[in-house]
Amino acid sequence: MPDLVIDGRRTDLGGGFAVNRILPFRTRRMVGPFIFLDHAGPLDLPPPARRKADVRPHPHIGLSTVSYLFSGRMTHRDSLGVTQEIAPGAVNWMTAGRGIAHSERFDGAADGDPPMEAVQSWVALPEAAEESAPAFDTYPADTLPVAEEAGTWLRVIAGAAFGLSSPVRTHSPLFYAHARLRTGAATGLPEGHEERAAFIAHGTAEVDGQPFTAGQLLVFAAHEAPTIRATTDATVMLLGGAPLGERFIWWNFVSSRRDRIEQAKADWTEGRIALPPHDRDEWVPLPPDHRKKPPAAEPLS
Repeated sequence: MPDLVIDGRRTDLGGGFAVNRILPFRTRRMVGPFIFLDHAGPLDLPPPARRKADVRPHPHIGLSTVSYLFSGRMTHRDSLGVTQEIAPGAVNWMTAGRGIAHSERFDGAADGDPPMEAVQSWVALPEAAEESAPAFDTYPADTLPVAEEAGTWLRVIAGAAFGLSSPVRTHSPLFYAHARLRTGAATGLPEGHEERAAFIAHGTAEVDGQPFTAGQLLVFAAHEAPTIRATTDATVMLLGGAPLGERFIWWNFVSSRRDRIEQAKADWTEGRIALPPHDRDEWVPLPPDHRKKPPAAEPLS
């Protein structure tokens, strides 16, 4: 049985773009190095509304963003000069390191495209990599390993799972996989990882006879060997890995040091984190901090 079940919370990003936010959660802030998990869409907007839903240039430090689409498309632009269309099934892995800014826009979407639906996660960096040079890597869907058996289709997005290894470059031990289960089909979780979870994106499933539904994250203890069985056709994201220790988070900034968060705030406000060269006419300003007392960033562990 799961140690913890987390229900997603609807969060409005503005412009008609709402997401189901899974992590961080008040009683479980991380699963392995995964520090953030959003399920967005399906988002079907007419052309005039797409501009309002664009995610304008904003900064990150101390993490990698992982954008993974089920359908639709978006365009990524970052301060390294990268412009990349985000396609379904591909992995777009942006490592912020000491600082990067990026945007995700719908300007490449065309009439007739299927609605955009995606899972975006943030993977915290180990301390030795927190101040690394920023980088962006993309891996087309056909470069990622896939297995099919008895009604279960599975793609390993990152790390190693079930005898498959992804080519995606990571900074700490982890696994991340996309599974599609026909009604009655089942999957387990990879062994050998201290922290593991399964997010039900679509459909319903059960574990030891207990039912679960779309929008729930099931967090399991290291010693558990759960079987996740679909009670309808289901899409499940499997994730976890080695914990990294305490992290602080504020807005889009993650660090093992509280003072580094404060530095990132100043860097963005004073223009020391460059804007994307192909998307520099607007940006998201630093939000106000309404908390009356420190900490200025919350510790996550």
